[in-house]
Amino acid sequence: MNKPVELMDVDAVLRVLVQAAAARGPVESVSTMDALGRILGESVQSPIDVPPAANTQMDGYAVRCADISAAGVRLRVTQRIAAGHVGEALKPGEAARIFTGALIPDGADAVVMQEQCVADGDHVLIQHVPEPGEWVRPTGCDVQRGSTVLHAGHRLRPQDLGQAASVGVSSLRVARRPRVALLSTGDELTMPGTALRPGAIYNSNRFLLTGLLQGLGCQITDLGQIPDRFDATCEAIQSAAQAHDLVLTSGGVSVGGEDHVKPAVHALGELNLWQIAMKPGKPLAFGSVRRATGAGSAHFIGLPGNPVSSFVTFVVFVRPFLLALQGATRLAPSVLHLPSASNWPRGDRRREFLRARLTDDARVELFANQNSAVLTSTVWGDGLVDNPPNRAFQAGDTVSFIPFSSLLS
Repeated sequence: MNKPVELMDVDAVLRVLVQAAAARGPVESVSTMDALGRILGESVQSPIDVPPAANTQMDGYAVRCADISAAGVRLRVTQRIAAGHVGEALKPGEAARIFTGALIPDGADAVVMQEQCVADGDHVLIQHVPEPGEWVRPTGCDVQRGSTVLHAGHRLRPQDLGQAASVGVSSLRVARRPRVALLSTGDELTMPGTALRPGAIYNSNRFLLTGLLQGLGCQITDLGQIPDRFDATCEAIQSAAQAHDLVLTSGGVSVGGEDHVKPAVHALGELNLWQIAMKPGKPLAFGSVRRATGAGSAHFIGLPGNPVSSFVTFVVFVRPFLLALQGATRLAPSVLHLPSASNWPRGDRRREFLRARLTDDARVELFANQNSAVLTSTVWGDGLVDNPPNRAFQAGDTVSFIPFSSLLS
């Protein structure tokens, strides 16, 4: 009697992958304008205060609070200060017409908005008694000189680029993009645009995985399809390891007679073939491939061939691995805890990742067919329900929903 295969916990596998990727990789300098989506390799300290000098938040009049003891005070307007210009010091009894963003002149300590003033020739009637600092942005109220504005390991968003530019930083030190070689296995695979012969299927995983890798900013080398032969598999994987950080395959990691990826990687390096307690995506291969020339080795990850299994194992395991390879500090996706709109009458002994979408009333609706070959479920859906082992639920019960928006980038 065969002994049942012990299934590994999803989180335990994820810890192994992240630890393997934790060694800090090389960094490079890129223009701040071109750094969107990159991961900071070095923190950014501000060389200046922002704003660099006190300025006004409003159109109005810069005044000295000491001159305004009651509403109705009449002050002489001695100057007009627009943004980008420097005014003269304000003397007692004077006001300066000032516009949003303009520097506060020396001597002034408040701004009275124009709606609370009445222009009277070269004078102004101040109809409000201001407090010191009113409508004034102090020096450094946003950023102080020397403070850290962006931290190493942060993945850069549009607002982060704006923050870097606001302190005058024109280039950023970022992690080099991961170099990934993508290989497909299976003689049954055919490229779109070619007529299907009997027994063939179109190679959807090649397009799926390329898109997922592009979303993570990888440098991708698509090495095409490996014939189902051991020698061809060895040659392709050995070649792929030479100039890449990761060799990624889909299919061929099971134990079938035509599954040559496992013995090939064993021959070329080291391999762990895990049976993971997850559905879909039970088989996952992880290891390394020695480079034929030069030092070191490339990481290897082998994904299952079923398209949904390949998709789910990528977003659960490969995505955080690639982020960790770049030194990212945030690896876990966002999780929403929401009521289900569907019944799931029978849980599985494995942890399930169910394709689902949000309804207009913020409930989670499951796709009717959760088979791992039904790629339609990922197109119809906009996220995954992370369902613990052996858990059944009914409409109204709370489920953990992971939006695709936090998994696909």
